[in-house]
Amino acid sequence: MFRFEKLDVWEKSVAFADRVYVVTKAFPRDERFGLTSQMRRAAVSISSNIAEGSGRGSDKDFAHFLEIAYGSLMEVVSQSQVALHQSLLEQETRDALYQRAEELARMLSGLRNSLLRSSSSGSRPSTLDSGPPSGS
Repeated sequence: MFRFEKLDVWEKSVAFADRVYVVTKAFPRDERFGLTSQMRRAAVSISSNIAEGSGRGSDKDFAHFLEIAYGSLMEVVSQSQVALHQSLLEQETRDALYQRAEELARMLSGLRNSLLRSSSSGSRPSTLDSGPPSGS
């Protein structure tokens, strides 16, 4: 199992992306290359940056990728507001996405802060993944 697969924030970010895919399926076809694509790419970027950062050589590097993941999350929040204003999302759907985003934001910030604290104290474990067990 890779390091990122053990993180609750990664699992929740994958679930968040799944939800964004479900919600955007209802968008009109002419939005396929607009908000649909933008929201999906930003949502997938969250878990992708968590995964990529976990494989970096230091906790400081990992924290940087968590900042990027946080930025992608903020993109989805902003895009969902645009979708609401364009009547592509119902208020209730947008609010549910927003609540999930708030939870993810707290988790990303907490993990980032934890990594930076351990990085500044000088006692940090290696962040390099060993990869899946051999034979997998």
